Amino acid sequence: MTRTLLAAVSAAGLLLAGTAAQADVIGTWLRDTGASQVKFAACGGGAICGHIAWLKPGVETPAKIGQRVFYEMKPAGANAWQGKAFNPEDGQTYTGKMSLSGSTLTTQGCVMGGMICKSTTWTRAK
Repeated sequence: MTRTLLAAVSAAGLLLAGTAAQADVIGTWLRDTGASQVKFAACGGGAICGHIAWLKPGVETPAKIGQRVFYEMKPAGANAWQGKAFNPEDGQTYTGKMSLSGSTLTTQGCVMGGMICKSTTWTRAK
């Protein structure tokens, strides 16, 4: 009985820790180039999705406000998520990774099983 209760309490703690980490990435983030902002929110099944919330006026891009660019991002360790990343510039969907360190969010789109990745850095939008 005690072991079962301890296991249940431990499992609940892990679920709450995952929810707290997820909450840290929820919100609007400014891309390092200053050209766009993405808003991350929970999108069901424990996943996080990101949609383009703002585009800098005058910047030519095929990206559209409201376009989903990160989806199925599920916890993959402490302050890390994995899922899919869509690049509006080339129209391709990549294996996506995100990691949060302090007030910096790093996203990656990867090919070849994660051997080749391109990273972008984001800071919280004010």
